[in-house]
Amino acid sequence: MAIVGVEGMTAEQLQQELHGGGRFVVFEYCVSLVVVTYRRSSDVHFIRHGESTAGKSLFYTLVTLLFGWWGIPWGLIYTPGCLATNFGGGRDVTEDVVAAMSGVGVHVDKGLFRAV
Repeated sequence: MAIVGVEGMTAEQLQQELHGGGRFVVFEYCVSLVVVTYRRSSDVHFIRHGESTAGKSLFYTLVTLLFGWWGIPWGLIYTPGCLATNFGGGRDVTEDVVAAMSGVGVHVDKGLFRAV
């Protein structure tokens, strides 16, 4: 699983960040080719407490604005949903990431990480 923003962090540092309000999010994007529409999620991004998601979601939002609308009917349906997710700070997947990390050598302690 690719997680952007945790490079060089120890499990203890990650636990402190999560305890302080950090979270894991994904952004959505939509690309349409008239009769085919693809709706996908980005890699997981770690957002520190107080950090803005605007810069991290910009690429996915621009792709959706430029290429999402052109599919009939799904482009017109999926595009507003992707934009709403991105403008709302992304989709929070912290619980899913914590559950996945507990299976690969990082233990969950009250919803947070600690090294095993």
